[in-house]
Amino acid sequence: MARQNFSRRAVISTGIGLVAASGLAAQAEESGEKSPEATKAWIDGSGDGFRALTVEDFTKVNSADDTWKFDGNTIHCTGRPTSVIRTEKQFTNFELVVQWMHHKPAGNSGVFVWTTPESIQRLTEAGKPGLPQGIEVQVLDLAYGQPIPADWYTSHGDVFPVGVQMEPFPPVSPNGSRSFPSKNLSRAHGEWNHYYIRAINGEVRLWVNGEEVSGGTECAPATGYLCLESEGSPITFRNLRIRELP
Repeated sequence: MARQNFSRRAVISTGIGLVAASGLAAQAEESGEKSPEATKAWIDGSGDGFRALTVEDFTKVNSADDTWKFDGNTIHCTGRPTSVIRTEKQFTNFELVVQWMHHKPAGNSGVFVWTTPESIQRLTEAGKPGLPQGIEVQVLDLAYGQPIPADWYTSHGDVFPVGVQMEPFPPVSPNGSRSFPSKNLSRAHGEWNHYYIRAINGEVRLWVNGEEVSGGTECAPATGYLCLESEGSPITFRNLRIRELP
């Protein structure tokens, strides 16, 4: 989770069977802003065109040799050092399904979408702890920041830019940098969470445990690597499946 403080528009950081629901749209109506209509969808990645992301799809960036361990469709991460692994190829338009579970309270991690090759190259060459630039889909345990969390993040699926451009969907964090989730749906450490991420034509949308909660548009760049984040606490990912789109 990268700490940020940005303006609301053109945010730049430094650091299908769908059933209509209220969600983001209701939040936007209350705030007087316009937002895409929220939806419900439980996509498990078993549909036509989906394929599994396995050990052959990923490569080391700046993690230690023992940070990541692949066991079939399950990926174990020690959380140390702060780093990422990336996909071998870059993606533009796609749907991604991933399940994740933190093993300790206050665990921190994330999924990076459209990660820039330049930032990956810098991290690889430096070989030091750090995170890349791209759109981060937050993976944060409910105990993070308790008992008094700050107001610039949540633990239910924030979507935000790190070193790139994105216009966040409302509700938006007080500092204008993040799309906050319209509902609190994530589960605590020791329980599995389900993310469905849809990234198409510069727009990212996130469904947490079956309901759309956050996202952003006008993302630039809108192509790049997918990354899994190690950030201080053990976490397990499983059943990563992707469907590339035109």
